[in-house]
Amino acid sequence: GGSRGSGELSGCSRVSHNFLQLLKTFPGLEEMSDIFKNEVFLAYSTYASIVVLKMMFMGPLTGYFRMTRGAFANAEDARAHGGKDEETRKKLTRTDPDVERVRRCHQNDLENIVPFVCFGLLYALTGPELSTALLHFRVFAGARIFHTIAYLTPLPQPARGLSWIVGMGITFSMAYRVLRMGMRF
Repeated sequence: GGSRGSGELSGCSRVSHNFLQLLKTFPGLEEMSDIFKNEVFLAYSTYASIVVLKMMFMGPLTGYFRMTRGAFANAEDARAHGGKDEETRKKLTRTDPDVERVRRCHQNDLENIVPFVCFGLLYALTGPELSTALLHFRVFAGARIFHTIAYLTPLPQPARGLSWIVGMGITFSMAYRVLRMGMRF
């Protein structure tokens, strides 16, 4: 321990203080609550919520496919859904192509939506034009929704691949602006 002077901040408080000071350097953000008045941030919040909710929907969809296909990953799940004896549990503890398709789609969401959410927030804080930000956010959300439809239907390639490329391109575009803005330091 050791005592601190009355003007010193603890480690966590110092980080919070520094973060708030950083936010104040962005255009139009004099107070933290001002971020919710920023149209670009509100657009980001809306489209990030849409794609995160879409991604969250994939978990219950995987469960639905597991139950309707009778394909469980764990013996205890097989037991809970009709596998009373060892032989039946072994039959139900298996992989199924439809379940695996949904799982791969969910995995792809995790690999693409999480970076979008991270870079999208940083991008929104760089002060882009609203129309440009909306284009980025809307195209990404549309590409991810179409990717899911193309994956689960399944639509013939290159439909799924093209939608993945479009979404990835949007994320890279936002990352480029964030890095370009940060190159000043």
